[in-house]
Amino acid sequence: MILCITHSQDTYTIDLVQQHLEQLGYPSFRFNSDEFGTRYRLRYRLTAAGPQYQLEHGNTLIDAADITGVWYRKLWELKVPASLDPAYVPAFVKEYNTSLHIFLDSLDVPWINRIDIDHAVSGNKLLQLTAAQAAGLAVPQTLFSNHAEDAIRFYDDHNGDVVVKLHGALSKTMDGRGDFFPTTRLRKEDVPMLESLSACPMILQQYIPKDRELRIVYVDGEFFTGSLRAPDTTDWRTASTTIIQWEPFVLPPAQEEKITRLMQLLGLPFGAIDMIVQPDGQYVFLEVNPQGEWGMLQKYLGFPIAETIAEKLVQKITHA
Repeated sequence: MILCITHSQDTYTIDLVQQHLEQLGYPSFRFNSDEFGTRYRLRYRLTAAGPQYQLEHGNTLIDAADITGVWYRKLWELKVPASLDPAYVPAFVKEYNTSLHIFLDSLDVPWINRIDIDHAVSGNKLLQLTAAQAAGLAVPQTLFSNHAEDAIRFYDDHNGDVVVKLHGALSKTMDGRGDFFPTTRLRKEDVPMLESLSACPMILQQYIPKDRELRIVYVDGEFFTGSLRAPDTTDWRTASTTIIQWEPFVLPPAQEEKITRLMQLLGLPFGAIDMIVQPDGQYVFLEVNPQGEWGMLQKYLGFPIAETIAEKLVQKITHA
């Protein structure tokens, strides 16, 4: 049994991966993490034979010992029962999150991606940039600060060619839903607002002129790359999904080798990587999202990403 960790609003990608796992002869179980406190039961017993962890949903009972692999797509915020007294919400969230991680930590099987590594990488963009630089990729000059003087000096040093973004920026789903703070070009009239950095540290980066933006999906050595000439905007996700026209793109072997090195350094078999191709043909790494969206590349370009995820996970299981 392969455990697929996602959330109740997830569509398309989760279905494709599960369908292909089934075709490969590997049944899977969809675990909607946001519903853990409302629609699942977790049971832990310490028996004479050792610990026993079980997850129950409706008439389905999953024993941790029967799980052979995990596809970790998303971990979502817990839904809280509407009837719960607000005074008990903090305890509800804390205890259910603890229970969930006790269960997940018990799964000593192949993962794509291991949850601890996934969270460590997604939660530290400076780690990503450092690893990318060590792997030989070009990266933008970057400042992460809560100090206005640092930010203003950085702005001046780059002659105003600077973008600003949150470290933990909210991101849209492939259909454009969800709260969002895009990467934004800093204007001269915005500079006085940098005094507010003490309330919210932010990332400032040199602005990279672009000919094309790339979304590179890396699956354990395989590459699926979409490119676009976005409208005149700093972040392609701010554009209407009806305007964006994804095109297939072939990465040079040298860039594939560097990205492979990066992913090995980070310990990630999967990631969605954002890069820019400059007008002079140079490639610049921006970030890697271990849970990044890729459904649009499968849907519009026909890339077999879901199939590759399923096949790579099965390979890990058979060679474990």
